[in-house]
Amino acid sequence: MINLEDQEALFKLIADYLEKDIECTAIGGTAMMFQGYKTTTKDIDLVFKSDQDRQVFIKAIEMIGYRQESAKFLYDEKRMRKDNKPLLYSRGEERFDLFAKDVFGFKLSFENIVQRHDYLGKKELIIFTIPKEWLILLKSITNREKDYEDIETIVKIEKNINWNIIIDEAIKQKKAASWILIDLEEKMQKLKKIIFIKKEYFDRIYIAEKK
Repeated sequence: MINLEDQEALFKLIADYLEKDIECTAIGGTAMMFQGYKTTTKDIDLVFKSDQDRQVFIKAIEMIGYRQESAKFLYDEKRMRKDNKPLLYSRGEERFDLFAKDVFGFKLSFENIVQRHDYLGKKELIIFTIPKEWLILLKSITNREKDYEDIETIVKIEKNINWNIIIDEAIKQKKAASWILIDLEEKMQKLKKIIFIKKEYFDRIYIAEKK
């Protein structure tokens, strides 16, 4: 596990090993730490604008001891069948899940950001974070063991989740990630045990799924 202070120091160290300036977007536990939803994470999840940028980042973390591991035991079969799978790198109990351009087919907007974090070393590492609604949707997409728990954490803290934003984006991108509406509906059904979610939101999903 890594806390926010250690994560800040790690990103600053990585910036010292980069060959060029890099921009990426934090999702998952990393973004949740930046936004104050949790204090530690094991998975440092980043999405890069290109494969080339991801490779520059990988070269830097390999120089400080991270080594590649298989993703097939972390993600289920339908996700692993996607062409653009994440690359996993670990060192001890810490792990990077590194995506390029999309998250299992889900295209990430690099303009839809709420925070920017700059780490200046030999080069500059710039990390953006996304709104809470996108965090919830992406947690539904990655669907790892602790992802639902993280969604619960967000909705317990935030009382103004805009479900229309989440559903709009899921409908928009369902062709690229065919299971997205099913997985989102499943998470929302579980969330009904702890928060109120209007029936109209589920109806929108059911109508879109039939099209």
